[in-house]
Amino acid sequence: MPQELDAAPEAWSRVCAALQSQLGHDAFQNWIEPLVFVGCEHGALQLTAPTSFIGTWVSRNYGDTIRQLFCKNGIAVSRIEFGVAPAGAPRPAAVRVVSPEPRPAALAPEVDLPASPLDGRCTFDNFVVGKPNELAHAAARRVAEGVIEGGSVTFNPLFLYGGVGLGKTHLMHAIAWEVRQQNPEARVLYLSAEQFMYRFVSALRFKEMHGFKEMFRSVDMLMVDDVQFISGKDSTQEEFFHTFNALIEQQKQIVISADRAPGEIDGMEERIRSRLQWGLVVDLHPTDYELRLGILQAKAEAQLEKNPGVTIGAGVMEFLAHRISSNVRVLEGALNRLFAYASLVGQPIDLDMTQECLADILRASERKVTIDEILRKVADHYNLRMSDLLSARRARQVARPRQVAMFLAKTLTSRSLPDIGRRFGGRDHTTVIHAVRKIEELRATDSQIAEDVELLRRMLEA
Repeated sequence: MPQELDAAPEAWSRVCAALQSQLGHDAFQNWIEPLVFVGCEHGALQLTAPTSFIGTWVSRNYGDTIRQLFCKNGIAVSRIEFGVAPAGAPRPAAVRVVSPEPRPAALAPEVDLPASPLDGRCTFDNFVVGKPNELAHAAARRVAEGVIEGGSVTFNPLFLYGGVGLGKTHLMHAIAWEVRQQNPEARVLYLSAEQFMYRFVSALRFKEMHGFKEMFRSVDMLMVDDVQFISGKDSTQEEFFHTFNALIEQQKQIVISADRAPGEIDGMEERIRSRLQWGLVVDLHPTDYELRLGILQAKAEAQLEKNPGVTIGAGVMEFLAHRISSNVRVLEGALNRLFAYASLVGQPIDLDMTQECLADILRASERKVTIDEILRKVADHYNLRMSDLLSARRARQVARPRQVAMFLAKTLTSRSLPDIGRRFGGRDHTTVIHAVRKIEELRATDSQIAEDVELLRRMLEA
């Protein structure tokens, strides 16, 4: 077998990592992530794309870059051949992206956002507010005002949590931008929990713990994104705990984000969970139809200013807001792709073109509900914690909602019974069968259960 056949899959993984770094999250997600590596032989790189348009766009705009990156990885690619995945065909498992090893971060004396650059689009002015996120938006604005004025801390910490693409990172960037613009003297440090860990490990390795502590404890506001990343990492949690306490004692602001509530982050020390709940904990709920439509209209206006020759037909925005409900990033990526296609081929954006251009996204969006979403909605409805539903507790006030959640997981997702059982605290599939049958019986005899199940189903499918 030629050497290039052995090395090509790993090379493609590294090329993807480099492209993700060069192109940025949005462009990578829109154009590179949908591609599937097939093979590389005799100088021909073979990929499949969801649509012929995506393959053509990648070839024209990124073909040279991809060939150069393969060359850097020791494989000569003279041409790229794109096939189109048949409609409805199962997508092969994604190639794992091998990111380059993180370099030890220099512990620079300045603390003005040294780790993570801010996205200039993520400001308060560009944040579309609706019922699912209005509390989080108001709290973020209040925190920014407090840091700008240098007065007493209102909520400390501010803890924002929710699923992917609901606006957590946007609000954190917006807080940092507002503070930087209104009070340039304020010392603000924004970074991900992963970067916090890398800086900590680097400080230990190079015996720079004094500089590390000085950097993190001399700021006016510390912002840590995706704090769930440090769960299970004891040494990093220990340093985070001491940093947290030091800043609280100095009346300095802390803003934290995660994908779940503090009490639901497995592997997080109890003392840290407790401190994360000291201030204000805000859940960013999944977007509703009205909010998605508002976001689309705002983004479309900005796109139309940059592409004055493009027109949008009636019903397109409403169609997208209805069909793509997973998260805002997917929604924005779909709109960006439509404008790119329209400007490339010189056609108006109508419903037919939308369905053709976004065929892969629309197929993926048909499965709207996940077990995590079901657990969250059921827990909220019955005023429980997600951890209660996953626990071994058998009290009726916990067991019945757990059975409702299992019933919804069976009827609204394509997960198998064993998969559902494992997701519900490692239970056997027979427990799921019993729960489904029990709720089916109760729906016919208990009007309250029937009403609860119907309400939750509508909320999850909205």
